[in-house]
Amino acid sequence: MKSRAVPLETVALDVPASAVPAFEAALRAACATVGMFVRDEARGLWRVEGVKEIGAAEGELVAGLALAAMLTGITPALSRQPVAAEGWAARSYASFPEQRIGRRFALRGSHVTGPAAPGRITLVLDAGAAFGSGEHGSTRGCLRALEAVASRRPRRVLDLGTGSGVLAMAAARLLRRRVLAVDIDPWSVRVAAENARRNRLAPWIVCRRADGWRGRETRGGRPYDLVLANILARPLCRMARDLATGLAPGGRAILAGLLDNQARAVLAAHRRVGLVLVGRWREGPWTTLLLRAPPGQAAPGGKGGNAPP
Repeated sequence: MKSRAVPLETVALDVPASAVPAFEAALRAACATVGMFVRDEARGLWRVEGVKEIGAAEGELVAGLALAAMLTGITPALSRQPVAAEGWAARSYASFPEQRIGRRFALRGSHVTGPAAPGRITLVLDAGAAFGSGEHGSTRGCLRALEAVASRRPRRVLDLGTGSGVLAMAAARLLRRRVLAVDIDPWSVRVAAENARRNRLAPWIVCRRADGWRGRETRGGRPYDLVLANILARPLCRMARDLATGLAPGGRAILAGLLDNQARAVLAAHRRVGLVLVGRWREGPWTTLLLRAPPGQAAPGGKGGNAPP
């Protein structure tokens, strides 16, 4: 007996470029897949849209939109349009082929078969499970920045706002270090832990729910030699002082989730607390910043152990 197709809908809204990260995160809380594109270049408007089951995850959608409105100060109209379910999964998979990022990484969905790319770290995760599946410019920028700090062999590593866990997994494999991965969203914590297990990295990644630097384990792991923070521009600015006090002398921080026109404000907030710009990467409209804490006495070594597979 043929199974009945699940009714789907597209939810979409138009926002200025500065509000794209917040509303993208809102839709990702409820949608299986999310995309964005320039809607009106003259007016600086972007279309952010996602696909979800009709009637499903409405609470998550409402909460996400309310948070985005609070962060950005705007409340855009949400449109809904039914879409044909037949063939949607195949089209979604086709839009998420294996992606080779930088010199070292390859990301693929579970639907991709075949041998891993030689000389690359291949990670498996599915689009839409949580924020950060590799198709996004901010994730790609973080991975390129991570390659740039690998030679320093940071020992204590924090992934702040881990989402899908992709950055924590990449750091564990590339740096051969244990990583603390935290997120305020319990669903993201579960997804990150599952992705770590799928990629045989569960012993190397500790996934915990925490409200940024307020979390007990986040505070307890200080000072960090490397902090990965792929979140949003405004929270990054608010947490600048916490980041500065949480980094070891000479430690590095990779900041992302910000559009090009937000980078100056984020950089200024961190320069005010003594951090120095080391590098910058652009992927489409997204910017990733690599910052350094002032040098000083080397931080005490972290836990050792065997290298992850």
